[in-house]
Amino acid sequence: MPAASRPTLLIAAPGDDAALHAELRRAYPRGQFELIHPGLTRFDSPLPDQPPPILVFARQALPEAAMVSAPSIREWAGFAVSALIEANPEARPWRLHVIPHYDSPAPDAGLQRCRLIRDGILELLRRRRRSLLRSLADSTDPFQTGECLAQLLLTAPGEGAFSHTPVPSLLDNLLSPFPRGEVPIAVDKAAPARAFAKLLEAESRLGAGIRAGERCVDLGASPGSWSYVALQRGASVVAVDRAPLRDDLMRHPNLAFVRGDAFGFEPDAPVDWLLCDVIAAPARTLELMQRWIERRLCRRFAVTIKFKGDADYPLLDRLKPFLARHCARLVLKRLCSNRNEACAAGILRDAGTRPDRRP
Repeated sequence: MPAASRPTLLIAAPGDDAALHAELRRAYPRGQFELIHPGLTRFDSPLPDQPPPILVFARQALPEAAMVSAPSIREWAGFAVSALIEANPEARPWRLHVIPHYDSPAPDAGLQRCRLIRDGILELLRRRRRSLLRSLADSTDPFQTGECLAQLLLTAPGEGAFSHTPVPSLLDNLLSPFPRGEVPIAVDKAAPARAFAKLLEAESRLGAGIRAGERCVDLGASPGSWSYVALQRGASVVAVDRAPLRDDLMRHPNLAFVRGDAFGFEPDAPVDWLLCDVIAAPARTLELMQRWIERRLCRRFAVTIKFKGDADYPLLDRLKPFLARHCARLVLKRLCSNRNEACAAGILRDAGTRPDRRP
């Protein structure tokens, strides 16, 4: 049976629990939280009295999660269907994540059980509420206003939590359309380096990508992974670095190479995308990004912030309100493809996009 308490559950990447808890302490000094499983934090905070949180180290949120016990797959499915019918009687468009979060070293622990539970939910809906089944969307596109997200998270075969959240929600920027907030890491052996995966993930989370005909500036571009992505899309790129890019990229007709300091470069006119994966102290990267945004030198951006250690993490606190003021859509997250880094990606408010923040 569900417990009376309805906390928010926050999912963090492996090893990021301490960073998430420090971020929560800084943002919500009066909030209460506890680690209930590795990578899973129970969070109680007076959120209605505070602005919506931007949490870099939380990949997914389960708002108002009901703690549930169900010993069998059939009982899990029955509970979920009853909860769904009660929470969404008008059959508004909705999505369903049935996900494991086991205390197990095996990365796929619980996956098969979750698949069977999801199948059981769909079969019961066919029999009991076809309208809900018809309005179910299987998508990782950005949420649209009026949608709902239902999440069933198993922490053990017979224990877990259920959350049903309408969109928009106070926790919109912590709700990911990707189950558990995990974006599969892209593979492309033709790319100059694995760093290209960071840009693809940032685009996926932002719900906007580089398009043909757009103009990009890639700061700290060598050996060229982010320029490679933009050129493949049909964009034009000004690549700035002290070292050249891979030979084939240097010969590309849509690439202009500028040998020099990434931090001193500015375009003659605003560009569609600022791309920056430069290796630098985080304070320098934040200053660069803020200058480009304040002067409207770009319409969209994707910037990697590289940390030397966890002492650098609080630097992001001053970035959060700045980006919230300037961006119509925003991602500020440690990506699945990041190492000791975070990514800021966004669309500026004057770019014609409705206010929104994406996890």
